[in-house]
Amino acid sequence: MDACDVLIVGGGPAGSACAWGLGNSGLDVRILDKQRFPRDKVCGGWITPAVLNELGIDPAEYARGRLLQPITGFRTGSIAHKDAGGPAIETDYNRTVSYGIRRREFDEYLLRRSGARLLEGVTLASLQRADGGWIVNEQIRTRLVVGAGGHFCPVAKLTRAKRARENAVVAQEAEFEMDERQRAGCRIRPEIPELYFCADIKGYGWCFRKQNFLNIGLGRMDQHRLSEHVAAFVRFLQAAGRITFDVPAALLGHAYLLYGVSERQPVDDGMLLIGDAAGLAYKQSGEGIRPAIESGLLAAQAILAAEGNYSGAALQRYEALLQKRFGTSGQDWASKAGQLLPSAWMGAVGRRLLGARWFVRDVVIDRWFLHANEPSL
Repeated sequence: MDACDVLIVGGGPAGSACAWGLGNSGLDVRILDKQRFPRDKVCGGWITPAVLNELGIDPAEYARGRLLQPITGFRTGSIAHKDAGGPAIETDYNRTVSYGIRRREFDEYLLRRSGARLLEGVTLASLQRADGGWIVNEQIRTRLVVGAGGHFCPVAKLTRAKRARENAVVAQEAEFEMDERQRAGCRIRPEIPELYFCADIKGYGWCFRKQNFLNIGLGRMDQHRLSEHVAAFVRFLQAAGRITFDVPAALLGHAYLLYGVSERQPVDDGMLLIGDAAGLAYKQSGEGIRPAIESGLLAAQAILAAEGNYSGAALQRYEALLQKRFGTSGQDWASKAGQLLPSAWMGAVGRRLLGARWFVRDVVIDRWFLHANEPSL
């Protein structure tokens, strides 16, 4: 039987960041993933400079042979308005505040530089406790297993950290390379992604042009009639002249849990959950790449501090680090207001605020989407 010190299940940003954080520690770290990389991943795909700083990535080096689209601003509005060209607000920072990426490229880059031994194309089929550690697939013995497999992470499922019923955000999106006709019929500028909020403020749609690729999608807290909302959003973009063509690719669905809403326990004896497996996406925007990477790095800190003692008590440091970094649930003003005001009032108030330029820049973009007030780890 093969053996390792730490087995990370999931080769996305969270798992790769955790392995990278354990580099030069002397620990035998492996990453197991059911896919072979590069692989396609449904995701809007933008990262802030803080992500590159935290991982020690030089933007110029990464951009060699890979897509790295500078973002200098955002266009925001409401799907409730028929004319996206009228009430929409454009916020331009005149400097790079974020980057667009293709997850196919970004995830493979992080995985290859993680320093871990890789087990690609291998599904986690079984996970059994044995002698203070785990037996994985009846073939690998490990002292610690880290679940980094996203919302449907098999580690969360097999260890019962995943609840039977969970209130997940659901989304549908498509990313495709535009042909000459589509490029001519696209008014989305690469440096200015567009965000349009639903009339009830329970979700938003986005259009993001990354050089010659276009990503269109919509996510909602309310899981009912998602396809209808997505179809209405595409019609809205066409009626407003933002795109003049039908979306040629199938819109794929995915789900994720928001931090403070998830009830998953990220720590147990010999087990940690990181990234979407732990339900760490930002509550206001649903963005998950930066929380995933930061949770992977924080997990690595906790693992090193445990000094080989991987009991649940010794690993509680990780949960404390999460709370220190991301705060506790229900503490933001929007959550408190939502508990006091009827949903119809919240929708009306939200639509009015989305028409205020100061609110869009200072709250929606700076705080909710860019988290500009939060320094790098």
